[in-house]
Amino acid sequence: MKNIKERLTALRSFLKENSIGAFIIPSTDHHFGEYIQKHFSCREWLCGFTGSAGTLVVTEHKAALWTDSRYFVQARQELPGSEVELMKMRIAGTPSIPDWIKGEVGAGSFVGIDPMLFSKGEFETLSGELYPLKLKLTDDPFKEIWRDRPPVTFKKATLEDISVGGCDSKSKLKLLFQKLNIEKDFIYILCSCDDIAWLCNIRGTDIPFNPLVISYAAFTKEKIYLFACAEAFSQDDKSILSNSSVELNNYSEFSEFIKGFNQDYIRVAPIDKISVKIFNDAVSSGAAFFPDPVRGGVTASQKAVKNSVEIDGFRKAMLYDGVAWVKFWIYLEEELKRGAQNLTEELLANKIGEIRAEYSEYKGESFSPIVAFGENGALPHYSPFGNGPVKILGDSFLLVDTGAHYPFGTTDTTRTFAIGSLTQEQRRDYTLVLKGMINLSMARFIKGTRGASLDFLARGAVSSAGKIYTHGTGHGIGHNLCVHEGPQSIRMEENPVPLEPGMVISNEPAIYEEGSYGIRIENTIMCKKWVENRYGEFYEFETLTLVPIDITPVDKQLLGAEAIQWLNSYHSFLYEKLSVLLNQREREWLSVKTLHID
Repeated sequence: MKNIKERLTALRSFLKENSIGAFIIPSTDHHFGEYIQKHFSCREWLCGFTGSAGTLVVTEHKAALWTDSRYFVQARQELPGSEVELMKMRIAGTPSIPDWIKGEVGAGSFVGIDPMLFSKGEFETLSGELYPLKLKLTDDPFKEIWRDRPPVTFKKATLEDISVGGCDSKSKLKLLFQKLNIEKDFIYILCSCDDIAWLCNIRGTDIPFNPLVISYAAFTKEKIYLFACAEAFSQDDKSILSNSSVELNNYSEFSEFIKGFNQDYIRVAPIDKISVKIFNDAVSSGAAFFPDPVRGGVTASQKAVKNSVEIDGFRKAMLYDGVAWVKFWIYLEEELKRGAQNLTEELLANKIGEIRAEYSEYKGESFSPIVAFGENGALPHYSPFGNGPVKILGDSFLLVDTGAHYPFGTTDTTRTFAIGSLTQEQRRDYTLVLKGMINLSMARFIKGTRGASLDFLARGAVSSAGKIYTHGTGHGIGHNLCVHEGPQSIRMEENPVPLEPGMVISNEPAIYEEGSYGIRIENTIMCKKWVENRYGEFYEFETLTLVPIDITPVDKQLLGAEAIQWLNSYHSFLYEKLSVLLNQREREWLSVKTLHID
C-alpha cells in the first residue's frame, strides 16, 4: 500500500504540473484488446486491482475505480488501504464517471486522457457527458512516473495456411470492398489486432492468451498495408504476404503513413475501434472521414461468420479438448478418491494445460484458467493463481472454466462438479443452470433474430428461483483468435447485430451465491440454417463442445422430460465422437458418465 500511495502522489504531481483536475486511466492498450502486455497495466500498477476490466479516475484528493459485477468481491479484497474507492457499475446509487468527476473538480478544470487509449467514439461521448468540463489530450504520464515500466515486446509471427483458414487475404479484401460499397477511393484504417490477424492471415504471441501480432493495418481497394515488427516474419513469410497483396511495413511508421497518405482518399474506420490520436493523425491535413456504419466494423462483422473450413476446424478442436477434459476429470476423481491432501485449485488449473499439451497442435490457453472451489466459485472471473493454495476439501461445487487455442479453432468450456454432499438448494440451482443452458441450445428462431431476444431462454430458468447472473449469456468466439469476439452476443442488453449461420458463440448461464458457491455450465454453440418455408428462413444451434456434464446433482423432475431427452442425446453423441480417441479404461469411465437419465 505504501507503493500505491507513492504512485498516486507521483501522478498527482504530474497533474498539477499540467493543470489537469482529473485523469482517467482505462484497462486497455493502443489496440483496445481485452488482454494487454504488462507495459499497459497502468491502472493495476497505480491502484493494485488486478481484474481485467475497470477504469480508475484520480483527482488531486481522491481516487475511484469503476468495475462491473464480475469483480466486485475481488476489488473489495484488493483495494482496502489504497484510498481508492470502489464504484459498482450498473448498481443503483453509483455515479457515472463523468458525474463523479464533475462533483470532485472545479468548473473550468481539464480532464486528462491518453488519446491512444480512448477511441474516437468514446472521446465524443465522454466530451458531451463531461460538459462544461473539457477533455485534455495528454501524452502518456506513465512514461515519466513508472520508472521500471516493462517495454513493449514483439515476438515471432506465423502465417495461417489457407488449408486451416479457408480463405486468402486477396479474397477477404475483395469481400470487404464489396460489403463497404464505397464508390470513391478510400483507405480503411484497422487498429484491432484480431481484425488484422484475420485479414492478413497472421498469428503471433505478442498478447497474453490471444494469438495476435501487435499491429496496425490499412487497406484500399487493391492492397493491404500491414504495420508490424518486420523482424518477426521470416523471409518466406514476407514473400507470401507480398503475393497476397499485403505490404509489410514497420510498426512505428503507421502514424506518418496515415498522415501522408493521398489526401483525396476518404478515411474509413469504425469510430469505436480507432484511437483519438490515430483519428487526428488521419484527418490532420484535411482528409475526409467516413465512419463505418457496421457495428464493430465491417472486418469484425465478416470475421464473425466462419467459413466451412473454419467450422470443421472448430469441430476438430472440440475433439481434442473433449479428450483433455475426460482425462482431467478422471484425474480429479482419482485424486479425490485416494484422499489427496495437496489437491488445490492452482494444481488443477495447471493440470488441464499439461494434459492439453500432450497434443503437439495445442497452442496455449485461450484465457487464464478459472478453477474455483466453494465460495471462490461465486467470483465469475476468479483466478486460482497468487491467492495461496486453496484445497479441494469439503462439500461444495468445483467450477472449472478453461479454453485452448489450436491452429484450427479455439475452445471455451465450463463445467461445475459436485464434490461431496450437496444441499437441496445447491441441487436445485445446478439443475436450473443446466436447464437454462439446454433451453438455449434447443432454440429455433427466424432470420434476423438478435441475441437479446434469445437471452431469457437461458436466464429464465435461473429467474424462476428468484436468482440472477449479471454477465451475458453468450459471447462470440474467434477461430484461433480471441476467445471473446464480437460483434454478436447473447445478453439482456440490446445489441442490434442479428445472429447468422456460421457465428460461433458461448452458452453459459450461471448462479453465484456470494460467500458460498458458484455454478456455471458453458458449451460453445454455432448458429446454422434449420429450415426455409413460406414464413421465412429459420436457424438453430449446433452444440460444438464435447465434454460430459456432471449429472449427479441433477433433479430429474425439475429438469423436465424435454431437457432430459436433449441431455441424453448430447451424451450419446459425445460418447460416439470421443470414445474412439480414448483407451479402454477411459472409454469405460466415459460410458458411465454418459449414461442416460431415466
